[in-house]
Amino acid sequence: MDIISIAGTILAFLVLIFGTILKGSTLDALWNPAAFVIVFLGTFAALLVQNHGKVLKHAWRMLRLIYQPPRHHPDDLVSRIVDWSEISRRQGLLGLEPQIEREEDPFVSKGLQLLVDGGEPDAIRGALEVDLETREAVDMAGAKVFETAGIYSPTLGIIGAVMGLMAVMQNLTDPSQLGHGIAAAFVATIYGVALANLFMLPMAARLKTLVGRQTRMREILIEGLVAIAQGDNPRQIEARLQGYLS
Repeated sequence: MDIISIAGTILAFLVLIFGTILKGSTLDALWNPAAFVIVFLGTFAALLVQNHGKVLKHAWRMLRLIYQPPRHHPDDLVSRIVDWSEISRRQGLLGLEPQIEREEDPFVSKGLQLLVDGGEPDAIRGALEVDLETREAVDMAGAKVFETAGIYSPTLGIIGAVMGLMAVMQNLTDPSQLGHGIAAAFVATIYGVALANLFMLPMAARLKTLVGRQTRMREILIEGLVAIAQGDNPRQIEARLQGYLS
């Protein structure tokens, strides 16, 4: 679990709650069913129009990565690649076959299998780069769902505020309702701006960072496997891959 991300989400809610109290308002003022429908369901409707269903499902699955991010340890990966290189020099490429079953990451397993099968360096690079680019594109599309939600929600908040003011204007003959009506109208703006800037946009940025780290890890793996296929010295391979760790 990523404690920092969890703490940030909790703090975002506390900012809204205590900010409202410190401004002299009440928590009841933050709840408005009409504003909720306009902003939250409206944003979701816009996402449905823009995105394919598979993209939305993938974005939903990616949400857990914010609080349970994968562990990226480039140093460990480089060490493993160097170990594989040493095994291949002592036992040949077939000596790496037992390593395939130990890998949980399908991308790593595929790379090792291509290596064991005696694939040419260019063929190994080409096959793995296609997988890399495809996976990166899919993950970035999922992250952009949250970014898009952060763009739509403030606008929908303004729409909600305008609709609320329209309702207020229809009751100008009843001054006792004006204050409450105007306050409720602006709740939609709070929903929209808070949803975007405290949740959706930070989540999108976080996911893009995680996707970038995953891509870098796989780039290291590709370079390492290609170097092994070329028969490079383990020390040369290590020196080359160290450049990714700078």
